[in-house]
Amino acid sequence: MEVEMSSLPKTWILDLDGTIVKHNGYKIDGKDSLLPGAKKLLSQIGGDDCVIFVTSREKQYQKITEEFLREEGIEFSHIIYEAPYGERILINDAKPSGLPMAYAFNTKRDVAEDLSVVINPDL
Repeated sequence: MEVEMSSLPKTWILDLDGTIVKHNGYKIDGKDSLLPGAKKLLSQIGGDDCVIFVTSREKQYQKITEEFLREEGIEFSHIIYEAPYGERILINDAKPSGLPMAYAFNTKRDVAEDLSVVINPDL
């Protein structure tokens, strides 16, 4: 899937388990593992962008989670732990120019979808 976005700095809000790393791999396998395609997805995030991971993991897993991400070279601004298991809802206002300011993508669990972000400087 290809999505055209502006060149403005972005805020990325990403689920962690089942989207970037194997769902519950830290419990089942005793460690996390990146999903195939996760690095490609994350490589599209600009250096001025804000990355927020959301996870239902308990805070007791904070240290091993953040160590794993750093070892993999994955940069992030914040991680929200102990989020509810239900839906995640993003609400944002559109710019007066009409530029949409919110996108949402549902992916299959444990499959890092092939999302391609194309920057359009005219947006």
